[in-house]
Amino acid sequence: MADANPYTLGVDHVGLTVSDIERSRRFFVECLGWKVVGENPAYPAVFVSDGMTRVTLWQADGDHVAFDRRRNVGLHHLALKIGNLDVLLELHARVSAWPDVVVEFAPEPVGKGPRVHCMVREPGGVRIELVCTRSG
Repeated sequence: MADANPYTLGVDHVGLTVSDIERSRRFFVECLGWKVVGENPAYPAVFVSDGMTRVTLWQADGDHVAFDRRRNVGLHHLALKIGNLDVLLELHARVSAWPDVVVEFAPEPVGKGPRVHCMVREPGGVRIELVCTRSG
């Protein structure tokens, strides 16, 4: 019989394999405003955080293949919570202008709302959803 409470306490961190660790680091740090909280150059890996979420960026080996969300098993995308619609719109404009970012779609309602989201691929190839809940 299952316990009433889960054994886990949320997500500690998410590990992402990227095609270019430096471009991904710059995207998270310079574009999104995250901080580098550790590194392991021998691995190579960079650990970044926005103060709430930690992400490990790992460098893919040279002969990697791009992610296909309909064919690959694994992480479909990383969804990042944004405080409000104004910040989402501002961030979408910033991210859209960032070098090597691919915009899959601009901010739009999730179903009938009140959530609004957009989807991009950061420079290392990982799909990132930016999502907020509209108030009122």
